[in-house]
Amino acid sequence: MLKPKVHARYLQLVSDRIDAFRDMISALSEDAQNDAKSSAGDKHETALSMMHLEQEKLNAKLTECLDQKAVLDKIDPMQGNDKAVLGSLVVANGIYFYLSQALPKIIVDDISVLALSPQSPLGSLMVGKTVGDSVQVNSTTYNIERIF
Repeated sequence: MLKPKVHARYLQLVSDRIDAFRDMISALSEDAQNDAKSSAGDKHETALSMMHLEQEKLNAKLTECLDQKAVLDKIDPMQGNDKAVLGSLVVANGIYFYLSQALPKIIVDDISVLALSPQSPLGSLMVGKTVGDSVQVNSTTYNIERIF
């Protein structure tokens, strides 16, 4: 089954990002502690400020990834639905859309899948639609062919 594989791949992608951001934050903290022991003066203060800013950026990205994972954790990939809802895999115009979070395109079983947030322009129009319905974004009409 495709939908559970897509869900698992996106969960893995987000988990890997979380691990990477945590590793970077940890490394920055160590660097700041080591730098504090070995330097003094204005250059030292500037370096610490830059590290702190970088740490804040990484913390923001980590929080975003944790939020994405929380949404993915709420989805039951085995649940089928005849309407497009959070967690649906929707095929429109031959394109596979996973209604979950705005995440990078992945390939599962030689099929490209785009993850859409239900709050995105296209995602919000798809929510509640059934097979045979159409939605239009800008000048493109998407005909819903299948919902997993």
